[in-house]
Amino acid sequence: MLNTLQTNANYLEQVKRERGDPQVQLEAMKGFLERSGLKVEDLDQLNIIHVTGTKGKGSTCAFTERILRNYGLKTGFYSSPHLVQVRERIRINGQPISKELFSKYFWQVYNRLEETKDPGHTSMPAYFRFLTIMAFHVFLQEKVDLAVVEVGIGGAYDCTNIIRKPIVCGVSSLGIDHTSILGDTIEKIAWQKGGIFKPGVPAFTVLQPERPLEVLRERAKQSPCPLYLCPDLDAFEEVAKALQLGLAGEHQRSNATLALQLSRAWLQQQGYQGTEELKDLQPGAELLRKRSVPLAPVFRPSGSMVQGLQDTEWLGRTQVLQHGAVTWYIDGAHTTSSVQACVRWFRQAALNKEKPVDGSEVRVLLFNATGDRDAAALLKLLLPCQFDYAVFCPNFTEVSAVGNADQQNFNVTLENVLTRCLENQKQWNGLMEEKVGQDPWLSHPMQVEGVGRLLKPDPLRSPLLFVPTAERPLNSNSLVFPCISHALQWITQGRDPHFQAPATKGLHLHPVAGSGAVLLQEAAAIRVLVTGSLHLVGGVLKLLDQSLSQ
Repeated sequence: MLNTLQTNANYLEQVKRERGDPQVQLEAMKGFLERSGLKVEDLDQLNIIHVTGTKGKGSTCAFTERILRNYGLKTGFYSSPHLVQVRERIRINGQPISKELFSKYFWQVYNRLEETKDPGHTSMPAYFRFLTIMAFHVFLQEKVDLAVVEVGIGGAYDCTNIIRKPIVCGVSSLGIDHTSILGDTIEKIAWQKGGIFKPGVPAFTVLQPERPLEVLRERAKQSPCPLYLCPDLDAFEEVAKALQLGLAGEHQRSNATLALQLSRAWLQQQGYQGTEELKDLQPGAELLRKRSVPLAPVFRPSGSMVQGLQDTEWLGRTQVLQHGAVTWYIDGAHTTSSVQACVRWFRQAALNKEKPVDGSEVRVLLFNATGDRDAAALLKLLLPCQFDYAVFCPNFTEVSAVGNADQQNFNVTLENVLTRCLENQKQWNGLMEEKVGQDPWLSHPMQVEGVGRLLKPDPLRSPLLFVPTAERPLNSNSLVFPCISHALQWITQGRDPHFQAPATKGLHLHPVAGSGAVLLQEAAAIRVLVTGSLHLVGGVLKLLDQSLSQ
């Protein structure tokens, strides 16, 4: 039933073309909230921490929620997208709400909206709007002490921005993403993100490029609200022992320092009794060199904060799964800056490990990019990882999505996603050709005439690279599969004890698949990086860890 609230692909494109006044859309969201039985004033009771940003906002929320839960507070956490089950979006004390609770609140909100239809209000809220309204109902009725709310897209006109009086706001790292909605420059995107600032509500951000930081400063001035720049995590480690983070990767340090400031501000604003440990160790009004935004204070993190940072878990972000001979490196990076961070993490986590004694290690990239993202730019950043194979597939776990309601997305069509995968493969092959140069051993790229030939490429025109004397003889091989399950079946070759491959007839007949299968079967170690899309990551996790679907 929830999936009926999704818009189909054609309608979504129409909305983009005919987008009206975004402020009207925000007013419509308030109308839906009131029809569901709540007023915007009711949300003031939730003591909200509102977080936006291009990358790292989910991780920042996860750090923040875990820290405050350590203070014995009952936490609500609303995030998007979900990876495996839609219930992940609405959490209480760090856990997705139960199926029973989800069903209870879904029907409660759905029925109220149905009952309040009249000639002037005939519509139902779309998928994300509905879940946002439902999350507010859950948090209020379950009596949480606070709610950490992650913005969906942007900020100013995001449907979460009906929140009037959050306790504190945060902006994680900014970059280019969702350009068709937010704008095609980082300044325009910063303007959207700064739209969550509220009068008198303290806001914090991390180190940003000068121009978007200036936009945020202007937005704070217009609000008006105090805006502070978070000092590096190094500054906290000078006054305390080295902080251990539950999320791997150097880029998580920026998210952790933002979480520390958000947690501290929330505790102080609420007059919480545990704040005596949070003593400023330098004046907060300092300017960071020539920057126009004052530096937030460095303080001695409490034991609850230190432990919270260490205990934070956030699926699908710099996550490593060791499954027998196969090691999965899973990260939902999907912007240029986040993919750069992913590459640094992967090279440190995977490529610095000791090689197998016999040297037979195979590295595989599993990639998909959706929406208006520049796949070529993302793929180019992944070249230094020296993959033996690049595998592309849509975000569908199976060829048919029937039975996987949580994975269904009616905003895309099958033809579109398969065509996109082929385009991504073509971009990769082009990058590999540039890397290799005009090597006489390199055959012509595979020619595919339409989606119908996806599983029937011409074996005489494959992108196979034969360089017998090279250390990695199959360095530019790429394959496209119609779903995640087929891709994993080929990558694992039955060597992942956690992945139960379904019986599949007529699996990929491409010659690269045959030659690669032999290497994968015999390799001492298979290292797989899954990245490019959080939806892809969700589908992979669903298949690799059955407990996530329970």
